Parts: sequence; C-alpha cells; structure tokens
Amino acid sequence: MEETVKHSRPATRAIAAILLFPALAAAQIATLDPLTVTASRAPQSSAQVPFAAVSFSEEALAAIPTVTLDGALRSVPGFSLFRRSDSLTANPTAQGVSLRGLGPSGASRSLVLLDGVPLNDPFGGWVAWTKVPHDGLERAELLPGGGATSWGNAALGGIVQLFTAPTQSELAHGDASPAAPSPNAVMGSNRQTGRATATFGDFGTRSLELVATQPVGRGVVQLLGRSFTTDGFSLIAPERRGTIDVNAWSRHRWLMLRWQQPLGDKLEFTATARGYEESRGNGTPYQRNGSREKFASFEVAGEPAENFAWNAVAYGQDQSFASTFSGVNATRTAETPASDQFAVPATAFGATWTGAWSHHNGARTSVGADARYVRGETREHFTFVAGNFARLRVAGGRQSIGGVFAQHEQPLATDLRVTIGARVDSWKETDGHRRESDRASGNVSRADRYSDRDGVEFSPSAGLVWQPASSWRLRSAAQQAFRRPTLNELYRPFRQGANVTEANAALKTERVTSAEFGFDWMPLGAGASGGQVLPGSSRNEKNAPLTLGLTAFWNDLHDAVGNVTIARGPGTFPIVGTLAAGGIGRQRLNLDRVRVRGIELSATVQTNRAMSWNAALLLNDATVRRASVAPGLAGKELAQVPRHTASVGGRWLVPGGITLAPRLRWIGRQFEDDENTLLLGEVIVADLGASRALTKHLELFLTLENLGDVRIETGRSADGVVNTGTPRLFIGGVRGRW
Repeated sequence: MEETVKHSRPATRAIAAILLFPALAAAQIATLDPLTVTASRAPQSSAQVPFAAVSFSEEALAAIPTVTLDGALRSVPGFSLFRRSDSLTANPTAQGVSLRGLGPSGASRSLVLLDGVPLNDPFGGWVAWTKVPHDGLERAELLPGGGATSWGNAALGGIVQLFTAPTQSELAHGDASPAAPSPNAVMGSNRQTGRATATFGDFGTRSLELVATQPVGRGVVQLLGRSFTTDGFSLIAPERRGTIDVNAWSRHRWLMLRWQQPLGDKLEFTATARGYEESRGNGTPYQRNGSREKFASFEVAGEPAENFAWNAVAYGQDQSFASTFSGVNATRTAETPASDQFAVPATAFGATWTGAWSHHNGARTSVGADARYVRGETREHFTFVAGNFARLRVAGGRQSIGGVFAQHEQPLATDLRVTIGARVDSWKETDGHRRESDRASGNVSRADRYSDRDGVEFSPSAGLVWQPASSWRLRSAAQQAFRRPTLNELYRPFRQGANVTEANAALKTERVTSAEFGFDWMPLGAGASGGQVLPGSSRNEKNAPLTLGLTAFWNDLHDAVGNVTIARGPGTFPIVGTLAAGGIGRQRLNLDRVRVRGIELSATVQTNRAMSWNAALLLNDATVRRASVAPGLAGKELAQVPRHTASVGGRWLVPGGITLAPRLRWIGRQFEDDENTLLLGEVIVADLGASRALTKHLELFLTLENLGDVRIETGRSADGVVNTGTPRLFIGGVRGRW
C-alpha cells in the first residue's frame, strides 16, 4: 500500500485523534524515570525537575520497533532530526537534533552526550548516531527546553543524554544522597557478563553487536563493538526515479573499550577508547561520504564525604569526514560532479568538573566548570570542467568555549521546591580562513583571513515544583541559553545539485529565552502494587497506574542561523555565483527573531505487569517573527518543523510468551524551504515489534517498520523531485545474554 498525503485532511486528523486519546491503545514506552534524571549533571528524582523530562530504559529501547537509535527516540513527538529521514539513510550532515522544533538545522541546537561527553560533530555540530551502541545502552534521557545552565553552548534547545551500560557506578554519577548504592554499579562483581545481538532483514540489512564485561581484580573491563551493513533503497520517489538513481547503502563499524578501576574506597577511575568508521552511498553512483574517528576519555570520580560527590572528565577526539556532491540532469539519467569534499579533519579536546552537595534539609547544590577546544577545516575540490575539478578550497578555523555554573535546589515547604542556577561562558574564535586557488596553475583567487572574535554569555535559569496533593504535580521553569555557530556554518559553503549555500563568517551568536509550565495528574493515585518509591521527593510517592500530563512552552529565539534564499537561477549573482535553471542560492544568515511555542499532551496507563499504554501529542507553532535580511520571511513557518506530531505504542505480553510492541507515529505537514513554497505531506506510520524468550538467556525478535509501506516525504526540490524515507522494512534477530 502506498499513501501520499500532501495536505491536511479532516479524515486523517479524525483517525489520529481517535487513535491517540480516547482509545489509548498503545504505549510509547518512554517513561519518567524516578531515579536518574541528570538535568544538573547529577542524578535526581524526576519529581524534582522543573523541566519536562523523558527517560528510556534499556528494555524500552530494545523493544521499540526500529532499526536505529534515533528512530527509537522519535517515539517522543518533540524529538526529530533536521529532516524526516533517520540515520539509516540520511547524510550525516543532516542528522542534527531538533527538540520541540526549536530551529532545526544540520547543526544541532540541542546537545547530545554519550556518557557525559558531547557527541555533536566538532566541525559541523551534527550527530553521528551510528557511533552509539543500541543494545549496549543502559538508558537515554531527553530534556527539551532545559539543561543549558549546566551544559552551556549547544544546549540551547535542550539535551539528550545517552549512557552505556553497565560500568557506571554510584561514584561516577553522584546522587542526591551520594552514599546510596547505584542500581547500575558493577564494582565488586566477580563474574563475566555479556550480550550479543545479530539481525538480518530486507535490503540486505544485517548487523552484529557485542557487549562483554570481564572483572579484572577489583576493576572491570568492558568491550563493546558493532558491525552494520545495509544495501539500502532508493531515496527518490518512483515517479521521478531515473537510471542514475541507485540504492542508498551504508555500512559502519566501531569498537569501544572501557576500563573502570577503584583507586580507593571512595575514588574511582574510568578510561574509554573508541575507534569508528562509516561509509555511505547517497543515492547516485558519484555521491558518497565517509567518516573516521579516534576517541579517548578519562574520568575520575570521588565521594570524600557522605554528603558530597564529584567527578572530572577529560576527553579528546580526532576525526575526518569526506563527501562528494553532484548535479543530476532533468531526466535523471546522468550526473555531473559538483564538489569533492575530500577531507574535513577536525580535532576536539575538552574537560569538565562537577561537584554536588546534599544538605540535611533536602536541599542540594551543584557547581561545575567545563571547557572545549575545536579545530577543523574543509578541504574540497570544486568547479568541474572537462572531466576534472579546476579549483581547490580550504576553509576553517578554531573555537574555544569555557564556562562555570552553579545550581541550587531548595525546598520552601513540604510540597514546594525551587531551583535557581546561573552560568557564565567565555568563547573565542581564531584563525578563521578561506583560501581558493586554481589547481593547475596554483593562482590564488581568494585568500580571506577573518578577524578573531570573542564574547561572554550569561545563562540564568529558575524553576518551581509544587505538589499540592499526592495525585498532582505542577512545575514551571525558565532559562536563557546561547549557541555559537559551528565552524561549518561560519566557513564552509557547499553545492548540492543545482543549489548553492554560502557560509558566513560574520554570523552572530544565537540566544533564546525559554519558559514552560506543566502538570502531571495521577487520578487513580500512586499506589499500584510493585510501584517504585521516588527517592528524594517530598512524598512517599510511587509510579501511578494512570498519569496524564500537559506542558505549555514558549521560546523566543534571536539571531537564529538560517539558510536564507537570496537568488534563483539561471544567472550569475553576488555571493552565490552562477546558478543553473531551477537552482537556488542561499546564504547562512541570522534571522532577527523566531518564536516557537506549543503544547505537549501525554497519557500513560500501566494496566498490569503484562500491558502498558501511552500516547503523546505535540502541537507546535514555529514562526519567523522578524528577518531584516529577508523581510518576506516574516510570518513564515520555520522550515522542517511540522505543526503537529504524535506517537502511540505499547508493550503487551500475549499468551504464548510473545511480547508485542506496536507504535503509530503521526507527522504533520511541514515545509522544506524557508519561503514555504515546498510542502512535505503529512503521514501516519505504523511499526510493530515482537519478541519471545526461548530460554533464560536467548530471545528471538522481529521488527516491522512502516507496515503500510506509506510514502514518507523527506525532501522536495524546486523542480519537483521528491525524496522519500524508509519503506516497509522487516528485520529479524536473536539476542543472547550470559
């Protein structure tokens, strides 16, 4: 079955509404984790966090019917990548994270962390999701709209935290009560453990992932690895597909080694090393990309007193990226190379220190400092003439950002808790350059050296959590945050097909003021049998069999970096140069003001141990309010932000020992471009997961993505070519543990 929905239809809305809220017939599997929400870098009860927080457990991530990790996180309607396609086929430069539609772009406006270290690309800010273990994750946390006080630059839209398992101990994370044991601690274990997962499925998709943990003396050594291959599928809609269009294949592999060693009763050391490589075909014979990375980090955590814990992390990464782009003729029978970005070397170094004090009256104070240094440049050949590239471009620079923060949580009454925080960052950009030359003669046509720049940013935050009754919890929060443009946005222009996007070394700092108000209502109380006590909360509360939630949010984003249309081909134009017929020239420019506001609704039902249900809906209004560089954009919707998204799904243990995990996602219509001329239709996508344990240590599972084989429009060009996402995809596998 193939379905194309290009405009909002009442029937579609009615179906979605019926499925989402009155029926509540499935579960998103994302829950509020009562133990470990690390908005302030140290674990705390989710009942104490004034911002909306969502956490996925290891079991929940494994059950969600999708091949990719970012596909699993899409169960939260407010989570999306720059485009609708996921990391199975998307170019890495389009894998930046958007939370609640806060200004999506290839560079994330949200900070993604793996074990406390930024996963965002040093040069471009996007996220290589294939670096992250899928079965090797212990949990994932999303904090849309919060976390900037603790994490600083790039956390403008929120944070996504990913934690590998199981070597994190109580010392590595601290706690509201630092001496309390962590459920994830493995120190003192004297046996080997591990798991392995193998999958096979459609489009030649196959993978093998391994996690093995071995005690060594008082310490623990852990080995994680993954190898993945897919032959892929065509990214072009059938009506425009030509002979030049081939399947978008991908393959990646990585190996990670972790060693955790106690240095005393109250001190612990962890070392991590990772090697990673990936290669992709992007839909035509010429267009490909590849990535390589070497990464290492060192962490020391201590608990010198019963009410105080600290940890320090230092890390470094060295990586390279390469990508080719081409232009395709109108009949899609031939392509012409447009550029060969043959090397994008980048290095990053960083360090953090965090300390947390718990006080006798339930108060807690966290302080910390961090710094990050990035160096990178793009090296590419362009201007294809007579079978060769005629010109060479080298452009890049250096960035350094460091900050300090403090955050204090204080109970004002038995049921009222306030949080206040502040952060100060200093940033500096140096060695900005762009050099272009003729490859044959060596003549230099452009040799720009950009002035060094620096600045200081202040990021305050405040929140309030009030629980007037055991069945109600109300919260409100506000923060200010910032993001410096990436080296990619500042210095690297690129050509994709007939379209040209120019860099802008004069880009300003993005700044946002955010606020939200929300409540959770547990009308059936919190006394479900087997419910888990929430430590550190003002009441002896437990997980409720029914929870209804609402969050209203508002963001005022100033100087948002956008790809702004400044020319249309054919012709030769200032800044973007020569454009062919149908070509669009854009430049990265600051939009004076963008407003993003909306409402999130959620409902979670835990009927019994065999069944859980959940539904979530996001209504979003992301609008350009003022753009002096392009006044015509005022009142336009922000590109790549749907007005509504929703997700339902569930976990149901049926007779015969089979667990079913259905999921239904509704993605509203959205615009591909800044001028709102290229519409991507809304779509409803159904997925299904099934698993059955054969023994205590062996499990079979099946993942069915896009059951209806509906058309997911992920891109649309000015000449009418439509890109599409994952078609129907069946994957089966076996998971073993020991």
